Amino acid sequence: MAKSSSTPAEPTAPVDFEHSLDELEQLVARMEGGDLSLDDSLASFERGIGLYRHCQQALEQAELRVRLLLDPEHPDSAEPFEPEL
Repeated sequence: MAKSSSTPAEPTAPVDFEHSLDELEQLVARMEGGDLSLDDSLASFERGIGLYRHCQQALEQAELRVRLLLDPEHPDSAEPFEPEL
């Protein structure tokens, strides 16, 4: 029997990022409400830090992919995208 890969498929990454960001926003709103106990606030803060780190890592991976697409030979010299105003 073949083992399934534990690495998520490529198309789920943006969904996972969006879900994490949404959960983080909900956590912040609950914490700002001030109705949580100290223990609940600490647990929410800990979860929020984990979500923040996950989102940051996903953004860094996306930036690396964009740089590789823009200049596969020299990704470090690729210019950041600046939208025209």
